Amino acid sequence: MQLESHQLGEESVISIQDLNHYFGEGALRKQALFDINLEINKGEIIIMTGPSGSGKTTLLTLMGGLRSAQSGSLRILEQEICGASKKQLTSLRRNIGYIFQAHNLMTFLTAKENVRMSLELHDKYLDQDIDALAVNMLEMVGLGNRVDYYPESLSGGQKQRVAIARALASHPKIVLADEPTAALDKKSGRDVVELMQKLAKEQGCTILLVTHDNRILDIADRIVYMEDGKLVSDGIDAAAKVK
Repeated sequence: MQLESHQLGEESVISIQDLNHYFGEGALRKQALFDINLEINKGEIIIMTGPSGSGKTTLLTLMGGLRSAQSGSLRILEQEICGASKKQLTSLRRNIGYIFQAHNLMTFLTAKENVRMSLELHDKYLDQDIDALAVNMLEMVGLGNRVDYYPESLSGGQKQRVAIARALASHPKIVLADEPTAALDKKSGRDVVELMQKLAKEQGCTILLVTHDNRILDIADRIVYMEDGKLVSDGIDAAAKVK
């Protein structure tokens, strides 16, 4: 279902039409996504929710260029991803920030080095003081006094803040977050998503957040509800389904 009101006069950064996706081959082939239609605009904060196994993470990985779309149309930042080459997907991923449930920090790097690593992927930052940029980003997430700490010396909430700093340091056009509050207590989880919301609004980027956490649904401009590989509803009314 496509909501026309979300498309008029706005800049679409993700446009999905009749998207289907399958896993496996031959007799083992199983359909994971069915006829997905969705438009996401610049600056929107979208929460995608629904039961486990409903296809949320599969759709997120397709939107993030982590795998190539198979059937239908998936346009990210005006680039068609269906049938895209590995080179095209790699190029696309430079415009996307990723935040995962397990934060995925490099344990042998300090907080500053983890953030710095994401900047080093972009030529435009190589002639700048990358250390200063990384420290500035960590200060923005409230970790200015932890820049030289290794992940093992940080709390769960602090690790997730480093992950946010790493994802947003290069000013991506899109941030994709998969269960970013799952391992956090209520206050830390709230702090983390409000921080994402604040920084993304300042940078004008779009956030798509997959979550089972009903405590954070109110930060969304729109809630997308999935079930059995299908997009069941697209709009704030979807909150009623998860209450």
